[in-house]
Amino acid sequence: MAMADFFSVEFMRDILAAHNTTNRLLKPPLFHPKRNDFIPQLKVQEHCSFLYNSDQQNNTDVSMENPIKNIDDVMTLTQADMEKVNSHLKSQLNSDVVLINQIAAYIINNGGKRLRPVLHVLLAQALGYQGDEHINLAAVIELIHTATLLHDDVVDESEMRRGEKTSHEIWGNSASVLVGDFLYSKSFQMMVKADSMRVMKILSDATNKISEGEVQQLLNIGNLEISEADYFQIIANKTAKLFEAACELAGVIAGKGDETIKELGQFGMFLGTAFQIADDVLDYTADDESLGKNLGDDFNEGKLTLPLIFLLKNGTQAQQQTISQAIEHPELADFEAIKNMVIQTEAIEYTLGQAQNYSNKAKRSLNVINDSKAKSGLEFVCDYAWKRTV
Repeated sequence: MAMADFFSVEFMRDILAAHNTTNRLLKPPLFHPKRNDFIPQLKVQEHCSFLYNSDQQNNTDVSMENPIKNIDDVMTLTQADMEKVNSHLKSQLNSDVVLINQIAAYIINNGGKRLRPVLHVLLAQALGYQGDEHINLAAVIELIHTATLLHDDVVDESEMRRGEKTSHEIWGNSASVLVGDFLYSKSFQMMVKADSMRVMKILSDATNKISEGEVQQLLNIGNLEISEADYFQIIANKTAKLFEAACELAGVIAGKGDETIKELGQFGMFLGTAFQIADDVLDYTADDESLGKNLGDDFNEGKLTLPLIFLLKNGTQAQQQTISQAIEHPELADFEAIKNMVIQTEAIEYTLGQAQNYSNKAKRSLNVINDSKAKSGLEFVCDYAWKRTV
């Protein structure tokens, strides 16, 4: 099964069927008095046509005799559980407020790698967990991540995500922020069902750190003095913390000891860091279509990621001056020229080396888990995190 299919098949149809909306405008456009404009409503098939292609499911058998060869093999291991996560999300997002349904379904169904909930489910399998709490927690993790995306896109003024318009480009900033708030509050309603203070602490701490990471990133926009340590701290809070929480939670519900849970958390932190570093490389090596967003967005917003931080420290005087001028005067900067300069130096090789290093650390943290097909899947994800091209 392809990654986008986990949350796509039947999901929007079932949510929106309650409002009798399929194949037509969901409701007349909603008037927004402050904007003196109408909030547009989407046609289901026009913007989410891939939801109607359920025949694309891949039921490939992934047994111990058939080694994992690609990321879809990993996803096949979690297919049954992720379908349950899908159903659970569907039931939780069926709000009486149609705009909440529309925006939440739009962003949740807009593709994505789903690595955080998949990691939680896969680790639960690897730890031999036999209950069903991981379904609810995987859904909580995805809702928290989705809420951060809604807020991030507003703050960053992003126009594209996963190859589609961002929600605030369609419905406006106010609606996107408020629906993000709804998803946060819904996730906390759902996590209470675990009836565990430890689960609550892990997820509330993670949510708090994510917010801190966002503010740290904001404070460092245009900061030519940003260090690698600052960069890694922002990644740890903004991105890797939810990976860490997803992995720790698997250990908690499986009844593992503190040391094992700590190692699982380290696995998530290292993997999330590798994943984000690789993302920052793709800003210079991928193309808009395959990446699903506008290349150079981070650069144009004044965010210095590791390739540029490396060049500011190790590049020639001319390279350092070019980057400094571009960050100080983004309206005059030529991203293509900066991109070509970065590619022609050692910056990409160095940055990918850091991603690989964190990936290897993540693999070593899996030593606390017995060998199994699920563990092999987790090890594959470690390599995928830094080798991927999208």
